[in-house]
Amino acid sequence: MKRRHFLKLKLGLAAGLLSIATFAQAAENPKVLINTSEGAIMLELYPEKAPKTVENFLGYVNDRFYDGTIFHRVIGNFMIQGGGFDEKMNKKLTKAPILNEADNGLRNRIGTIAMARTNDPHSATAQFFINVSQNTFLDHKEKSSSQAWGYTVFGKVIKGMSVVNKIRQTRTGFKNGMADVPTQTIKILKVRQVN
Repeated sequence: MKRRHFLKLKLGLAAGLLSIATFAQAAENPKVLINTSEGAIMLELYPEKAPKTVENFLGYVNDRFYDGTIFHRVIGNFMIQGGGFDEKMNKKLTKAPILNEADNGLRNRIGTIAMARTNDPHSATAQFFINVSQNTFLDHKEKSSSQAWGYTVFGKVIKGMSVVNKIRQTRTGFKNGMADVPTQTIKILKVRQVN
């Protein structure tokens, strides 16, 4: 009887330590606050899953690169994209592109943040998008083609999804030869790491 109680206690302690370790890991993940003209969006990033991508994104954040940029592409049943253009639709100069980490097991689901890129899988620089649909077609499948490579998910929205949904509902049109540009500018006022 005593042995059974000891085993239960041991198992309980192990479960408790595992849950503390899991909580500690989540608490250590970088958090980033995006202040927009529509409200605030809080992100949690996953450096263990996408180390190069998170390092790159935080580099732009800490350089204050995103301050004064806009959400320049909004497709209401797909995603909202920003971080590359200023209010006058001038494209900002970026650092070198990074390697694609879309094979990290994270998927393009509602509320996740991923890197935007061209047809070249390894062309992501500063632009990012927040998924507003279950965009499975953007997930990594294989490395044989550009589309199959997928788009790197590196975090998720943990607060402010109502702001994301407000942005996704904005009216869009053509501007400077680009489609899906909000007719009323949606500003990214500042982006800061908060932990």
